[in-house]
Amino acid sequence: MRTYLLTMAVRTLCVILMVAVTPYGWYSFVFAAGAVVLPYIAVVIANAAQAGRVTQASAPERLALPPASPAPHDAPSVFRIDETPRGTGDERGDDASGSERG
Repeated sequence: MRTYLLTMAVRTLCVILMVAVTPYGWYSFVFAAGAVVLPYIAVVIANAAQAGRVTQASAPERLALPPASPAPHDAPSVFRIDETPRGTGDERGDDASGSERG
């Protein structure tokens, strides 16, 4: 991170010197090139530094939440609905496949 900040500081200095130094000459183009190229170099160096870091994975058991407290006694109870078929489907006028008769 220090390298990135240092490179960006040099880039800022290049932009300031490109405008402030007069008379304009070949060095103005050097400052302009530095202002254009240095951000790319800074990002490449920062990404290369992060690629070398190894991240340790933690076991999921360590991150597990504590067990939930039991439900209060006034909580609604769960009920179950059992559905039974009414027939084969002939009463509605359709066959067993569900399509209408022609």
